[in-house]
Amino acid sequence: MTPVSFATLPLNATLLANLATLGYHQMTPIQAGSLPPILEGRDLIAQARTGSGKTAAFGLGLLHRLDPARPVIQALVLCPTRELADQVAGEIRRLARGEGNIRVLTLTGGTPLRAQAASLEHGVQIVVGTPGRIRDHLGRGTVDFTQVQTLVLDEADRMTDMGFYDEIADIVRACPVERQTLLFSATYPDDIREATQGFLRRPAEVVVDAQAADGRIDQRFFEVGFDERDAAVGRLLRQFQPVSALVFCNTRAHCRELAESLRVQGFSALALHGDLEQRERDEILVLFANRSCSVLVATDVAARGLDIAHLGAVIIADVSRDPEVHVHRVGRTGRAGESGLALTLCAPNEKKWVSLIEEYQNAPVQWHALDDRGAGSAEAAPAPMVTLCILGGRKDKLRPGDVLGALTGSVGLSKEQVGKITVGDQTTYVAVNRDVAAEAFRRLTDGSPTGRDVGVIKGRRFRMRLTVV
Repeated sequence: MTPVSFATLPLNATLLANLATLGYHQMTPIQAGSLPPILEGRDLIAQARTGSGKTAAFGLGLLHRLDPARPVIQALVLCPTRELADQVAGEIRRLARGEGNIRVLTLTGGTPLRAQAASLEHGVQIVVGTPGRIRDHLGRGTVDFTQVQTLVLDEADRMTDMGFYDEIADIVRACPVERQTLLFSATYPDDIREATQGFLRRPAEVVVDAQAADGRIDQRFFEVGFDERDAAVGRLLRQFQPVSALVFCNTRAHCRELAESLRVQGFSALALHGDLEQRERDEILVLFANRSCSVLVATDVAARGLDIAHLGAVIIADVSRDPEVHVHRVGRTGRAGESGLALTLCAPNEKKWVSLIEEYQNAPVQWHALDDRGAGSAEAAPAPMVTLCILGGRKDKLRPGDVLGALTGSVGLSKEQVGKITVGDQTTYVAVNRDVAAEAFRRLTDGSPTGRDVGVIKGRRFRMRLTVV
């Protein structure tokens, strides 16, 4: 497909200028296929995997119709998980940077309803959230969707798989009949088509072939004994040395066991699964994103809605019995035009599932031998960063610049030794170069009258801890 410039679209000059500053010049296939009908005001069914650029597609569409002068909810985006909702809201804020005072509010679990209701009272134009929490607000009368112009159902197949259909139907009924509805889904089987047909009016349909998009992903299969797979994951990590890797397991138990095995082998690995509390899950994702954790071992349910940029490799420790799940796992790497690496371990009794993958992809898989020589030539390297966790955030008026100033001022770090700073409502996470983190923490907390776990930032004391994976 010949690349098409965003400049060919009838977007306003401010949006186009901001796209240029963000480095968005050529449209991805899903953007080129979906933006013209979206900008014409048509309803849309779009099939595309996460990472294909779909958020920018519907984000630009809803911003095109939005009136910044009206402090009412004009656009609503439903997502299956809190993590995806946060990512979508962040991307819409980036796209809206030049558009004046546009307020985007995330409504998901993990934040008190009362605090969210207070934010709604101040007036917002765009709401991004999960179906359960948004229906909670509808039931309490704290949201008004009667002025919604654009309704987006993001990852509609995942939302219905997770049992959210009734919540979605209630939310749709709370929106005006005369609205634009955009449905984005990685798959669109007949049961979902039947369930959602009442939400849409004569929709245009755009399908981007996920299998064709996966052509830039180097897929390799390795046969190993069932009891050898945990050691084999370590051998693959040493052989290919990805900057970051997402490892898939079929069960929570194997997820925990493999993460522990990798840590024993010397890797900075953490497990992400359904037994974790939301706070633990949020922190693990921050550590992975800021390079304090190099290997994330996850189940499919835990990874739903998870969008990780610049992922070096996907390693599949347990073959999925569902070939469509396998394609989704592989599609976590090689996004936004980058090349990707997907490595699948297969025990002899799992070859029947590989045959289903070959049938689904209409192509044979490529078998390779584990490279013992390559695996032995490199040591397991720990993650390059560790994380300083500060018990203070936006509610304490703590800003990234305040944290960076403290670390480069009184502590004496260079800007290059400080990585990503993530400021939440009540907690701030700062990635610090592993080689200097312990000394930086000592300097920041030295002399505190209440103990070594208290540091001073901008003249104020905050409890803090150092998290090393």
